Amino acid sequence: MPLARTAPLRREMERDFPSRPFTVDFWDGTSVPSTENGGPHFYVRSPKAVAHALRAPGQLGLGRAYVSGALDVDDLAGVLRLLDGWQPPELDLKARARLALAAAQAAGLQRPPSVPTAEAHLHGQRHSRERDSQAVRHHYDVSNDFFALFLDDSMTYSCAIFSRGASTLEEAQETKLELVCTKLGLGPDDRVLDVGCGWGSFAIHAASRHGSRVLGITLSPPQAELARRRVADAGLSDRVEIRVADYRELRGERFDAIASIGMVEHVGEERIDEYAWKLASLLEPGGRLLNHGIARLHPERGPQGPFSQHYVFPDGDPLPLSRIQLALERAGFETEHVEGFGSDYAETLRHWIDRFDSRFDDAVRLAGPERARVWRLYLRGARNAFVTHHSSIYQVRCRLPRLA
Repeated sequence: MPLARTAPLRREMERDFPSRPFTVDFWDGTSVPSTENGGPHFYVRSPKAVAHALRAPGQLGLGRAYVSGALDVDDLAGVLRLLDGWQPPELDLKARARLALAAAQAAGLQRPPSVPTAEAHLHGQRHSRERDSQAVRHHYDVSNDFFALFLDDSMTYSCAIFSRGASTLEEAQETKLELVCTKLGLGPDDRVLDVGCGWGSFAIHAASRHGSRVLGITLSPPQAELARRRVADAGLSDRVEIRVADYRELRGERFDAIASIGMVEHVGEERIDEYAWKLASLLEPGGRLLNHGIARLHPERGPQGPFSQHYVFPDGDPLPLSRIQLALERAGFETEHVEGFGSDYAETLRHWIDRFDSRFDDAVRLAGPERARVWRLYLRGARNAFVTHHSSIYQVRCRLPRLA
C-alpha cells in the first residue's frame, strides 16, 4: 500500500523533471534518483511534508516541512546552490494539476498539518511601532544564551571586518567597532546615539575606548537587560545608558553622532524617509551619521522570500543602497564616504555557521528543534546571498551641514 501511494508522485516527478540534479528519498524507502550522479538528497520523512507543500505551494510549504522535521536534506549549502543555479522546466496547467493530484494521493487522507510554532504571526500595520516591536522580538527574544552560541565574546551581531588583517572573529569585530568610531571621529565630548544597540558592544566600545557618552536603544527587553549588565560589568554605567525604545519615540534629545549598525534593514520602504528625517532631527548641526546595513543588489528580484519573512526577519526589507542614499539626502545629509563589505559578511557568516554547527545540540536545548533548524538554514542562506552577490553591506558616513 505505501508503494502504491507514492508511485504516482514519483512517476510525475520523473516525467515533469527529466533533468534532476537532486535525489528525493521517500518515507516508504522509494526514491526519485538524480539524473546527474550527484546533487543534494531530500529526505521526505513523512506524508506531512507533502501535505505542507500542498497547503502552501512553493518556498513557504517546503520551509514548513523542513522546520517541522518532515523534510530533511543532507547538504543545505548544496540545496542553496541548486536553487540559485537550476532552472526547472515550466509546467503547464495540466502538468501542475497531475502533479498536485499525485502529491495528494501520496499524502493520503489526513488533517492539514499544523503550522510550526516557530513561525511568526504579526499583527497591525506593517512597520508601525507595535508591529516592528513584534518582529524584532520574534527574532531576538529566542534567548541571549542562544545567540552566545555563535557570536564572539563581545556579542556583536553584525558584519565583522576581516579585510583589514583580522584572522579571528573577535579581532574582526573589534576592527569593525573601532572603524565605526574612527569614521565618526568620536571623542570624550561627544554624545552618541546607538540605534539598534543589540547587546551593547558598540556602546561599550565607544565609551571605553573613546570616552563618549552613549545612549543605546533596542526593542528587545532581554537584549537590553543583558546589555545593561555588560555595561555595569565594564564600569561604564556613568557613560552608557540602555533603553528599550523605538527610534521614533526619542524627543528633546540631541546628539553629536549616531551609529546605526544592522538596523536599517528592518525599516522598510514605507518608513525609510521617516527614518532618515528622524535621525537628522536628533543631530546637532554638523552632526555625523554612520549608517551600516545590508542592501539589496538586484531590486528587480523583490524583497526577501517567504521563509525569511515567516521564520527569520518578519517584515525585514533590505533596500537598494540608492534608495537609502536618496532618503538620507532628502533629510539634508551630505554623504562623505561609502564603503562596501560584502565579502567580509560572507566570512563573518562562515564563522557563525561553524560555531553554530558545533553547538547545535545546545541550540536545540535552548530554543527547541524548530528554531534550531530555522537558524541552521538561515545562516547558510544569508551567507549564500553575499557569496552570490544578491546582497551586500555598506557603511555610509554622512553629515548634517552646519548652520550658516
